[in-house]
Amino acid sequence: MPTTSLEKYTHLKAHNNKNKRMKNVLRTAGLVLGMILFISNSAFAQSENNKDRKKPPTFEQLLEKMDANEDGKLSQKEVKGPLKDHFAEVDANEDGFITEEELKKAPRPKGKGKSNND
Repeated sequence: MPTTSLEKYTHLKAHNNKNKRMKNVLRTAGLVLGMILFISNSAFAQSENNKDRKKPPTFEQLLEKMDANEDGKLSQKEVKGPLKDHFAEVDANEDGFITEEELKKAPRPKGKGKSNND
């Protein structure tokens, strides 16, 4: 234990410096931890978004939902949604019906926010 005033001052200053260093270490560790959590959370959210993206329905699924007369092909009157909007592009032989082969060969829709380079 310090006995003189100078020793007490030196001891208190050393103790104070030690506290400052500890605060700086804790502050830095907290910032690093916060950045790690933020980055990992962002990466996790992106991977979850990729998992949530639906695959396009199969032709069989489309037939089940839309083929009202059950003839095994889809007319322009039967289709709904994005397929109706792009019917002419998908109906390659322009016979007024979409067959499984035409659907397989049709250009795939671009996802939201994707550029042409993806």
